[in-house]
Amino acid sequence: MMLERVLRLPEGKKLEFKRDCSSPQPLLRTLVAFANSAGGTVVIGVEDGTRNVVGVPNPLELEQRIANLVADSIVPRLLPEIDIVPWRNTHVLAIGVHSSQLRPHHVSAMGPERGTFVRLGSTNRTADPALIAELRRGAELRSYDEQPLPGSEALDFAAASECFAEVRRLRPPDLATLRLVTEHQGRVVPTIGGAILFGPDRLDHLPDAWVQAGLFAGKDKSVIADRAEIREYPLRAIDAAIRFVERNTRLGAEIGGAARRRDLPAVPPGALREALVNAVVHSDYSQRGAPIRVAVFDDRVEVENPGILLPGLTVEDLAEGVSRLRNHVIGRVFQELGIVEQWGSGIQRMTSACIAAGLPAPEFVEIGLRFRVVLRTVPIAAPAVDAVERRILDYVGAPEGRSTAEIARQVALTTRATQHRLAKLVERGLVVAIGSGPRDPRRRWFLGGRERRE
Repeated sequence: MMLERVLRLPEGKKLEFKRDCSSPQPLLRTLVAFANSAGGTVVIGVEDGTRNVVGVPNPLELEQRIANLVADSIVPRLLPEIDIVPWRNTHVLAIGVHSSQLRPHHVSAMGPERGTFVRLGSTNRTADPALIAELRRGAELRSYDEQPLPGSEALDFAAASECFAEVRRLRPPDLATLRLVTEHQGRVVPTIGGAILFGPDRLDHLPDAWVQAGLFAGKDKSVIADRAEIREYPLRAIDAAIRFVERNTRLGAEIGGAARRRDLPAVPPGALREALVNAVVHSDYSQRGAPIRVAVFDDRVEVENPGILLPGLTVEDLAEGVSRLRNHVIGRVFQELGIVEQWGSGIQRMTSACIAAGLPAPEFVEIGLRFRVVLRTVPIAAPAVDAVERRILDYVGAPEGRSTAEIARQVALTTRATQHRLAKLVERGLVVAIGSGPRDPRRRWFLGGRERRE
């Protein structure tokens, strides 16, 4: 361990400093939380506030005492890596644990109900029964939404077929292939994931599987100006939530060299959609008490879902494209529909869309037992538009719009390259497509928002 480098880091999900080990319980709670989350290191001999290195006396004796303490006090047994690290004329102890496949671990003296902890930021949080069950399922590579939901009505096959219409014709046997239904005690019943996606009675069994949207006057939640309870099927709910945000966050912006202003969404549509899709796919539907939430403020939009990051993941991992799927059934359906392309790529697309629109990168926060995406709406730079994109924007400004083929000829690109460019402009809210779908031969492209000339 390079102690100089570690001392420059803040305490967080994977790092904690302790002056000494005079009280063993906080150390045990932290090691359990690290093992149940993304792993981490405790450095003993460093003051957590000042970062002063005070060292430890008798490091060999302390190493043996901690090894015995951990072996006797944590269930299932945890094997930490304990290193004695020299520092000038003293030593510190670095105790490292990995994200464990034997989770959930707990402090044996406290019992599994009170002694199971997870790491949230720089604090340890007691896991409730729902989170303990999720830790156990994750270690067994199972997901909550794969479980059968006996007593639920048959799925809405018409709604499912409508969602798949542009991809392929859905047949009744496909429901089992997609794990939307499963066999349970000799009967075919919906899975939890199937019920969430297409169950007409899903809210009877999963009362928090909906989206709560609110518009707040100002930068906090003291005054609410508008609200919506979106209880449609998730795919429709995503579109409804986008409409709620867009009608409450329109901004004027000038694009191109012409004297032309038009209303643009304050949040790039691609970024907002990715945030909502991620919320639906990665929600912990076993939690009770709060739905997915969308909050619109004067300076930001927040999309929040129940469920912290899965064990082994940190916020920093997300930016690198690392991802793990919480809901296998919902994730597979979204992938089949082309709503998600590759796990982890959505975060990077969200970030790229915001930066290209002149906005700060999204912020990702674990708060309580929930995960929040913050999309800032106050620009820090002009939208990035290159020469080809500027030509496209000028060309599609015609009142009648333009076809893909016409745009491709105008900018001297192949149809495929033009479609890629248009998709990027759509993500940023700069153009919109009007038609019945990607295969519509009469599909036309227009400037995004409501154009007006000055």
